[in-house]
Amino acid sequence: MYTDETLNCVDCNSQFTFSSGEQQFFASKGFQNKPNRCPECRSARKAQRGSGGGGGGSYGGNGGGGSSRGAREMFQTTCSQCGQTAEVPFQPRGDKPVYCRDCFQTRSGSYR
Repeated sequence: MYTDETLNCVDCNSQFTFSSGEQQFFASKGFQNKPNRCPECRSARKAQRGSGGGGGGSYGGNGGGGSSRGAREMFQTTCSQCGQTAEVPFQPRGDKPVYCRDCFQTRSGSYR
């Protein structure tokens, strides 16, 4: 179903292969965009972000919109208030209550 593709890196403009295995992995994670950077530039960028190098943070770097990030992984859990199934963007640890969207919105007024 997947075949190797040759892509161009937006940083160094070199060609790199987006292998069928990588495509399968991207699809399993729900990512819809192809990588923009070669593995070397991706590693360098990751290392730069990991060193805490600048004040911009990782969320504001692309002018908003988040188009460079893939689909967020969601986790199924049970709402601590109403008991219905809830889908949340983090892995619940079990030590704190987790609420569905509706229950969270009714509770969030007290936190603002």
